[in-house]
Amino acid sequence: MDAAQLVILFLALAAATRAASSSGARPSEVTVGALFTYDSTIGRAAQLAIELAVDDVNADSKVLPGTQLNLVPQDTNCSGFLGTIEALRLMEKSVVAVIGPQSSGIGHVISHAVNELHVPLLSFAATDPTLSASEYPYFIRTTISDYFQMNAVASIVDYYQWKRVTAIFVDDDYGRGGVEALGDALALKRAKISYKAAIPPNSNTDVINDVLFRANMMESRVMVVHVNPDTGMRIFSVAKNLQMMASGYVWIVTDWLAAVLDSSAYRELKDMGYIQGLIVLRQHIPESDAKDKFISKWNNVARNRNITSGLNSYGFYAYDSVWAVARAVDKFLSSGQQINFSTDPRLQNLNDSTLHLSTLKIFDGGEQMLQQLLLTNFTGVTGPVQFDSDHNLVRPAYDILNVAGSGSRLIGYWSNYSGLSVAAPEILYQMPRNTSTSAQHLHDVVWPGDSTTKPQGWVFPNTGQPLRVGVPIKASFKELVSGRGDNMSGYCIEIFNAAIKLLPYPVPYQFITIGDGTKNPSYIDIIRMVAANSLDAAVGDFAIVRNGMQLAEYTQPYIESGLVIVAPVKHVTSSAWAFLEPFTLEMWCVTVALFILVGVVVWLLEHRTNEEFRGSPRRQVITMLWFSFSTMFFAHRENTVSTLGRFVLIIWLFVVLIITSSYTASLTSILTVQQLSTGITGIDSLVSSSLPIGYQAGKFTKRYLSENFNVPLSRLVPLNTIQEYADALNRGPKYGGVAAIVDEKPYIDIFLSNYCKFRIVGEEFTKEGWGFAFQRDSPLAADLSTAILQLSESGQLQRIHDEWFSRSSCSSDDSEVGATRLGLGSFWGLFLVCALICLFALLVFFIRVCWQYNQYSSSEAAGEPSAGAAGPVIRQRRLSRLGSFKELIQFVDKKEEEIKKTMKRRSSDKDSQAAGFSYAQSVASA
Repeated sequence: MDAAQLVILFLALAAATRAASSSGARPSEVTVGALFTYDSTIGRAAQLAIELAVDDVNADSKVLPGTQLNLVPQDTNCSGFLGTIEALRLMEKSVVAVIGPQSSGIGHVISHAVNELHVPLLSFAATDPTLSASEYPYFIRTTISDYFQMNAVASIVDYYQWKRVTAIFVDDDYGRGGVEALGDALALKRAKISYKAAIPPNSNTDVINDVLFRANMMESRVMVVHVNPDTGMRIFSVAKNLQMMASGYVWIVTDWLAAVLDSSAYRELKDMGYIQGLIVLRQHIPESDAKDKFISKWNNVARNRNITSGLNSYGFYAYDSVWAVARAVDKFLSSGQQINFSTDPRLQNLNDSTLHLSTLKIFDGGEQMLQQLLLTNFTGVTGPVQFDSDHNLVRPAYDILNVAGSGSRLIGYWSNYSGLSVAAPEILYQMPRNTSTSAQHLHDVVWPGDSTTKPQGWVFPNTGQPLRVGVPIKASFKELVSGRGDNMSGYCIEIFNAAIKLLPYPVPYQFITIGDGTKNPSYIDIIRMVAANSLDAAVGDFAIVRNGMQLAEYTQPYIESGLVIVAPVKHVTSSAWAFLEPFTLEMWCVTVALFILVGVVVWLLEHRTNEEFRGSPRRQVITMLWFSFSTMFFAHRENTVSTLGRFVLIIWLFVVLIITSSYTASLTSILTVQQLSTGITGIDSLVSSSLPIGYQAGKFTKRYLSENFNVPLSRLVPLNTIQEYADALNRGPKYGGVAAIVDEKPYIDIFLSNYCKFRIVGEEFTKEGWGFAFQRDSPLAADLSTAILQLSESGQLQRIHDEWFSRSSCSSDDSEVGATRLGLGSFWGLFLVCALICLFALLVFFIRVCWQYNQYSSSEAAGEPSAGAAGPVIRQRRLSRLGSFKELIQFVDKKEEEIKKTMKRRSSDKDSQAAGFSYAQSVASA
């Protein structure tokens, strides 16, 4: 080795020495705390799991080489007060992290302390969702938050289409936080917690009995139980005594019961008898070699130590928590950080206190340690160990169990990636995400009472209070709703009573009348009373409209209804000149002119070829007029022989057919139908006018016309009774009445059955129906809808309708109203086509005549002498003849057959003259 190499080696050794002196050597041990209740279902599993994890870490040369992990456990004794004291004692021992706490309540308290002391907490059992990273940055949850568990519960409730649940929970931070998350999750599924049964911590059997008794009085039969594992089993023994474990009930239990079942390897059979048919959630831990190896080691050690309690899910999470701390400390030390603690000046000022709070030290590297923990990414016995931005484990998932017989069976899984499924979440993570309703599936369940039929999930509440049913009492339309108290009657009441009888459970109800019977109550105000829990339901003629749907839930419509217009009509007395009324004056004039035009055209086309259209001028005029007007009755006796004449006649006969049919229909209508007094023919003409419009007070019609058609409120006149309807229509707009009334079809049917001088105008321009209103998500709405469908299918719904909507004889007149005169606007297209065809025929005719006239004149000129002296005279006479209009008219008046004969004769004469001239020339030359 030369001198240069020695210098380089010396410098490298010096640099390494300086780096080692500046960073310091790794400590021989690192202290980690553990905070849990030793004698508890979760604590017994976690204690051994934590000890095994520490042994495995210290035996692994790849993690914390040269440094021992020293565990300092503290027992919280199932007490929030003692747990807080033990946590503070733990902080005195210079711990770099704490595994725990087990309790969510202690987690809330101690998190405030570790925020100041910069000591990370890794809780394997505190599942309260309100332990958030934003408020407690040094709190890391190494188990699954109840936020995800309650979403799993909500998915199960939604899968079985239940809408209301009863939450039974322990009244502490853990229970209240979970139930709050459950309420939020159910709201996303359009379900809700209908009753909260809070059990005080450490309650005895009598208190639990009182709480469950009150819960059993409620309507929901879906019980969600979220309590502590050490006292929760007493709930089911009490429920068994209260007959709440029978058929018809649903019990969904959070993961605490799975921990109890997994830990109680030698549980008594009588305990299993209390929980038959329950649905239980358990944290999903994927199958792996590491998991099997840990279970085998845990069981061997537990057997050697005579530990009778079994391993549950929380033991797995406690084991991985130790490994997460060990890996983070290793990376912390490898980055050159030192484990140092410093005093808090604020605590030094409390030296006069006997609590010795000054012994609590701040971990100087706590923030860096926290960051290393949040970057954790390894595969433990619970699967991937990695944290999201809220300091929760990624990929939360649950097993869904069904307790039956002497154990439980797996019926499916839930994960926040794919929802409910029968395939393991680790398989679904490798597939495209699919959370649609059709993809959600669970295996069959054995429910309480050993039933395989899905429970309905609710019954009418056994509170002794009948259903409060609001009924509108109006001044009129007694056929729909009438009476007071228990003596209610009417079409709507009879439908409701018939539907209630079809329900599979008894529903006591009490009618509460709303309105004084002189003025109509506001229907939307009644719906608001239902939404505000002042009423349980509203029964009557309630239209299912948009603003009502936003407040309440309606049943299936039991009758179709839509808005129509009713207006006054009058009978028109026929006059002596009624036969002229079908057409307007303009229409009559154009029709007569067209008759004459067609007559002239046909005469022109037939005059030269048809002998029937020839004769004296008087006879020709009579023939032309007779032919034209006789086509109206298809009685013309003259035949057409020309092609153009026949073409024009065919088109004209079609036009005559249309005109006569329209005239007949219009005249019949005028002589038989009733006429509208106001000229209103439908909603468009009514809205475009400025006439006042009547509507039924209290109904939605006013809002509908104002919002959808922009009808000014000044035009809308409220009416309460049938008599007011008739009076307003009779008086009309000129005398303080209305031009028309807009109301729903059933009301108008009742009105018209009593007043025959009014009629419906136009078509029904909305489509809705009447239904019964209940509070949002009320199960009664769905059950009563099913009952209404049963009434419809059996025909009873129609029979009730016919009974109450029987029409009087005056309403049997279904003649139409509003017959109008026919004007040129309805026929101008037809007339235009006919006129154009006539003009076209005339044009072809005159072109043909001119061509014949030219040929005729040429043949005449050819037949005259061609002497040179006579040439100028002949040419002058020829020009004069061609230019004479009179000769052209005379030519047209001639029969076409005569013209052809003349032209043929002249052609023969021309040929003869030419032959004679040729013979004369030949003789002269000889």
